[in-house]
Amino acid sequence: MAKVNRKLATILATDCVDFSKFMEIQEELTLTNLSACREIIDPIIEEHGGRIFHTAGDSVIADFGSPVECVHAAMKFQEALTSRNETVDEGPKLEWRVGIHVDDVITEGENIYGSGVNIAARLEAQCEPGRILLSRIVQEQVQKRVDFIVSPAGTRALKNISDEFEVFYIAKSMDDRCVDDKAPPTRAKETPRVNTKGARKKPRLAILPFTNDGRDQDSDYLADGIVEDLITEFSMIREFEIVSSKTSFDFRDRGEDTAEFAATHKLDFIISGGIRSSGKRVRISLELSEVESGKALWRDRYDRVIEDVFDLQDEIVRTITISLLGEIEISSLQRAKRKATENISSYESLLRGKEMHHRFTKQANSQALEFFDQAIEADPSNAQAHAWKACTIGQGIVRGFLEGDPDKFIGEAMDSIASALELNENDFECHRMLSAVYLSQHEYQLAEEHGRRAYDINPNDPRVLAGYGEVLARLGKPEKGVELLEKALSLDPIPQGQMNSDNRYTDLTLAYFYLKDYERCIEIGKKVEHINFKSWLFVNYSKSELGSFDEKDAYLKQGLEEFNEGDWDLKVDRLHLPNEKTQSDLLEFLNDL
Repeated sequence: MAKVNRKLATILATDCVDFSKFMEIQEELTLTNLSACREIIDPIIEEHGGRIFHTAGDSVIADFGSPVECVHAAMKFQEALTSRNETVDEGPKLEWRVGIHVDDVITEGENIYGSGVNIAARLEAQCEPGRILLSRIVQEQVQKRVDFIVSPAGTRALKNISDEFEVFYIAKSMDDRCVDDKAPPTRAKETPRVNTKGARKKPRLAILPFTNDGRDQDSDYLADGIVEDLITEFSMIREFEIVSSKTSFDFRDRGEDTAEFAATHKLDFIISGGIRSSGKRVRISLELSEVESGKALWRDRYDRVIEDVFDLQDEIVRTITISLLGEIEISSLQRAKRKATENISSYESLLRGKEMHHRFTKQANSQALEFFDQAIEADPSNAQAHAWKACTIGQGIVRGFLEGDPDKFIGEAMDSIASALELNENDFECHRMLSAVYLSQHEYQLAEEHGRRAYDINPNDPRVLAGYGEVLARLGKPEKGVELLEKALSLDPIPQGQMNSDNRYTDLTLAYFYLKDYERCIEIGKKVEHINFKSWLFVNYSKSELGSFDEKDAYLKQGLEEFNEGDWDLKVDRLHLPNEKTQSDLLEFLNDL
């Protein structure tokens, strides 16, 4: 195990209040004033022995060896910023807030991690503009060593840290104190806790499609591709739930209201942003906001070259995850081979191929295969290109887009899956597809094995949840199957390529049938808009088990007219049911109709 480097440090976090609002109103003047503020802040931090290890322009995080020097620095630059604002004639008067905490931290190169960083940042978010908020440990260290007045400011609820975190304000004189001696200590919540009665509820996120802020509309594929990649990254983190890319893009395409979208999908947090590309330069602006309060918890802007987009995605995921969960809870971020390729041409072809795949037309299917071939030609080690090629061939077979011998295309798809797994044995797309292939071939144990591997790698992808959930329901684990299928419905109500939720509800009728919860099976079956054999059979069989079967029922008659052609045995066989007794019971029911 690699040695972890630790040290005791004083962390200062400071942020410019309402910076984004001012940028929308007076962009150039705001930037000018921001630069002037940073010309005050940065040298003072350095003068007092501090080191800035993270900055987003309108925010700074620095570490100091001494809490006394840190407090002196903060007081000095806050006083200087106040004086400057008195002389500002043009543009907004920018105010800053400061949070300071002392803690044991982990150092990794130039970066610092740990709860000490999180606490300082959360104190800063609780601080009033123009002031400095301290934790108790800082107050204890500096109270007798500085000439400033340190006053109690009550308690704060800091997410994942404490509901009763004691804090203090520091001021030059008694008149400047931010405390009401007559009032009891106040409590201000930074964010609502993501807890429910009993067990903890996982935070649910949505990443909204980024706006394309550049002049080149042809770069829409890049904006959408980065969003889809970020959704995949977050979906691999077990501590989160995240709605599917299809659900997020539907939000944009339908012009839905954000508040209504958040309520429908029971979101806790929303990530939004924009992208501007010019040549090889890419600028991404991001904001993380809390749904309940509407408050922006974090925002940042990144300027990179396109070749750095993979590292940028890692940085974004890590930063947002830390801000919501804390450093100690993100072990699932440590995954191998997340980068599709180091070759930017291969990556761009991969994104264009995925864009075409998602259109679900014959022409787009053909174009997608061409783009994936180009991605593979540019970088044969691009495992995702091989995996998505297999997925696109499967789409072409199922939807009749590919003309010719189906066995030939199936062979090509399996070859692509094999190539992808050889390059990256942890590609969840490949295991997801292999699970479906083995289920169709009645190789149930292999279907379960690959479904489990896909789920272990990506526990939030709705396609993984649906496929693995169906397999588990068939193999004697209907409770877990129902859980995964209900989650797939919640995160991705209308799957990609579909117009409604019929596929989700149909899968659930199978799971509730196996669970022998016949009432729920019937209830779910009523939500299927267009009749299909699978849900029709399970719903009517459930009615017979409950004694509510009616031969005059219109729904029963509609199914008989539509499905009673040919052999019932073949139709039941296509349901891929492993238990012969179950098959026999269903066939007996059908033959008695």
